[in-house]
Amino acid sequence: MIIIAEKINGSIPSCGKAIATRDEEYISNLAKAQADAGASFIDCSASVNEGELETLRWMIDTIQSATDCPISIDSPDASVLLDAMAYCKKPGLFNSVSGEGGKIDLVFPVLAKPENSGWDVMILLCDDTGIPKSAGKRIEVFDMAMAKAGEYGIDEKRIHIDPLVEMLCTTDDGHGISVVLEVMRHIKSTHPKVHISGAISNISFNLPVRRIVNQAFAVFAINAGMSSAVLDPLNQDLRGVIYAAEAMMGYDDFCAEYTSAYREGVFGVKK
Repeated sequence: MIIIAEKINGSIPSCGKAIATRDEEYISNLAKAQADAGASFIDCSASVNEGELETLRWMIDTIQSATDCPISIDSPDASVLLDAMAYCKKPGLFNSVSGEGGKIDLVFPVLAKPENSGWDVMILLCDDTGIPKSAGKRIEVFDMAMAKAGEYGIDEKRIHIDPLVEMLCTTDDGHGISVVLEVMRHIKSTHPKVHISGAISNISFNLPVRRIVNQAFAVFAINAGMSSAVLDPLNQDLRGVIYAAEAMMGYDDFCAEYTSAYREGVFGVKK
């Protein structure tokens, strides 16, 4: 599983306070802890209304002072992210673009440049109408994005697709998860090299004992093809469930990765 470590995000109150006060120690310690726990990318989201680029620059510099783990630069403003790329010492994850407006045509030409070939990109399956309610409409956005990727020469292995995981409690018939899983299965069957991603914890907002809902969703999502996820790498229970699910799907010969992760203390450590 490609792990996009979620904890450096200004929408989290404790992190938002650290960003506002420019608490370098807090951010650098959090970056190092997530990297040491096995993060593939450190997500970096300012979540501020003003001065976003300057804030992202400070955050990126602080993270890079603590770890050389690649950064997921995260903002709904694609123009800000294009500028923020220059502050990263190594290629990371461009998080994100979508079918809204002209974001893809703004970003893909830049990512297609040879000097940016090491960058991955997260694509959200929403468009100018918002989040499509049906799997079919989200798949239409996906198909459009993949056609654009082909047009600009963006290798499918660089692409992470977020099918838009929503709160389970917003529907009374399980509609939300069935839509997401249908989209995941379509992506897996038609473009197996693409990384299926998403924020696992989104599923459990406003529900009690959220960790149980997150763990259950992770199993369903891995079964449907998820290979990249925004999550807390310090969450041992979730990490263990992911390793177990991948082994059960046949992705882990002789359970070697599961066993190694346990021995390394990734999960199963007494607290």
